[in-house]
Amino acid sequence: MNTMIIKRGMGSVGLGILMAALAALVPPTMAQTAAQTAAAPTGPDANSNTRTLPNGVVVTVTRAGRQPFAYPGPTDSVKVHYEGTFEDGRVFDSSYERKQPATFPLNRVIPCWTQGLQHIPVGGAATLQCPAATAYGERGAGSGRIPPNTPLRFKVELLEVVGR
Repeated sequence: MNTMIIKRGMGSVGLGILMAALAALVPPTMAQTAAQTAAAPTGPDANSNTRTLPNGVVVTVTRAGRQPFAYPGPTDSVKVHYEGTFEDGRVFDSSYERKQPATFPLNRVIPCWTQGLQHIPVGGAATLQCPAATAYGERGAGSGRIPPNTPLRFKVELLEVVGR
């Protein structure tokens, strides 16, 4: 449809109303929906870069990422740099120390990561505070290196959603 014809017949106000009505009829893409959801914090942290997920995971975005924002889905594979610490700050794992980013599918990691990384755009960075139940829970990990029922904290840089 020729925009000039619409403008001549409707005027610029009418065109704006028509465009808004048409936009309302087009469903958002999954990426747009994810970006809107992730960009709209709720609760007491609504005016900050921190959001608390329903499972208690706290995501604090420390670097916004590249636009247009792209977020991983729950089954995507991601390439990240990260540092995992206990609440007292002791490091138990770090891709930075190994000088090698890690790549893994989000459906094969602890729930804190699966859910938290979906709120970090590619190129962004965040701190994930993981309640014990969303970390390794009652089983712990690393042959006792991470005791059972231990809350954890991760600094994460989302470098890439693999395959996109």
